Amino acid sequence: MSTNEQFLQAVQAGYTFKGESAVLGVGVLDKSPVPGALVRLPLKTMNRHGLIAGATGTGKTKTLQVIAEALSDASVPVLLMDIKGDLSGIAAAGLENDKIKERMAIIGDTYKPGAFPVELMSLSTEHGVRLRATVSEFGPILLSKILDLNDTQQGLVAMIFKYCDDNKLPLLDLKDFIKVLQFVSNEGKAEIEKQYGKIASTSTGTILRKVIELQQQGADVFFGEPSFEVDDLMRIADDGRGMINVLRVTDMQNRPKLFSTFMLQLLAELYATLPEAGDLDKPKLVMFIDEAHLVFQEATDALLQQIETVIKLIRSKGVGIFFCTQNPQDVPASVLSQLGLKVQHALRAFTAADRKTIKQAAANYPETDFYQTEQLLTELGIGEALVTMLNEKGIPTPLVHTMLVSPRSRMDVLTDREIDTLVSKSKLVKKYAETADAESAYEILTAKLEEAAAREEEAKAEKEEKKAAGKAKQEKSTIEKVLDNSVTRQIGRTAANVITRSLLGALGLGGKSSKKKSSSSWF
Repeated sequence: MSTNEQFLQAVQAGYTFKGESAVLGVGVLDKSPVPGALVRLPLKTMNRHGLIAGATGTGKTKTLQVIAEALSDASVPVLLMDIKGDLSGIAAAGLENDKIKERMAIIGDTYKPGAFPVELMSLSTEHGVRLRATVSEFGPILLSKILDLNDTQQGLVAMIFKYCDDNKLPLLDLKDFIKVLQFVSNEGKAEIEKQYGKIASTSTGTILRKVIELQQQGADVFFGEPSFEVDDLMRIADDGRGMINVLRVTDMQNRPKLFSTFMLQLLAELYATLPEAGDLDKPKLVMFIDEAHLVFQEATDALLQQIETVIKLIRSKGVGIFFCTQNPQDVPASVLSQLGLKVQHALRAFTAADRKTIKQAAANYPETDFYQTEQLLTELGIGEALVTMLNEKGIPTPLVHTMLVSPRSRMDVLTDREIDTLVSKSKLVKKYAETADAESAYEILTAKLEEAAAREEEAKAEKEEKKAAGKAKQEKSTIEKVLDNSVTRQIGRTAANVITRSLLGALGLGGKSSKKKSSSSWF
């Protein structure tokens, strides 16, 4: 048996599955495609997660697009994290050209352009469905991990959430959390310490600084209401295909902490909301995270541990997660070990560090008699990749150099007019368009503090009034005492006599001169 026949037999045996599957490409040996050596993607194992890696310009995003199209055709909803802004074109039909015709002919198929049902989403003010979550939905543990708090600070955050629950203070956005934090540090400190224990001022100050740091990355636009319902990610279009949700996060590249925050919250919400699914014929939802290094580059050890835990457990809920990144080493080893499907595009060996990375990447793939994996990693062409995955029994399939099929949708972005048209037809955009600012902790505590201040002013005014009345009474008593004094009375009488005499004299009725004048008038 020739090497080609052995290769064909190995590929067919390794990539033929009982359940539903999609063609990913055709196997290549000695730089030549082998007809019939089709590499298929089993939908049953798509909840085992995956990795799409490779240097810039090698076709990672297009591979992601191909897999998303196959899932949509199989009625599986998809969520794409569009960091670079080049995935919106999946909503429009692709354009056929000679290169695509040639590629599809080699694979043994014909090119059929097609648009896919797409919902545009955003974490900011860009066009699309606004995704938000409340601080309460995060909970104290997740929020503490995102803020990278120590045990003491975590305990304080848990106490704040308990206090808010007990006193019906909804924590909707970050300004609510900050207001409560300021309240427990100042006006409410004595009251709260009676019920919940001592509060360290240094801890509240540290937490406040870290919340402000999160705000500076634009977290205010993410926290709030209406809160996004994860069920809206798992919709089926009217034609029976799975909806492809394109989350446009082009403005997240310089705000990795916010991106990590959103990712972890979404995964936690999916895990908490979805029931146990067991072994499904196909997943309920598959997520693709483009430029995945942004999730991990600023993640703390606690956050990484949380991500690893969620990834391990969420597969049982029927959710698959695929990381798309330039270097496989961007993904922590603990997470990388959980990824069943690996699609490795070309890597560049420009430096000693690059060569070390390639050697490590090659060691992560199954051994093969058909390739020198380390060398082949630097020789792969655009739209070619090394592929291995888990079969239905959880056994890794043979490593195959694969020429991948072309996406049927547009390999470019939508125009502004096309985006406006797509958004205007969306029911979800209208559902989540308006920001709801319901009465929450901020408003309740502000009103409480204003009422307390008003009562304090009222009490102060009443005290001043009583003080003034007391002073007036005291002054009156002093005058009365003075008037009761015998010397004072004598002075008063003398003064009265002087006044009386003066008045009578002015009238010509008083004094000795009047009497004299009266006597002489008889003679």
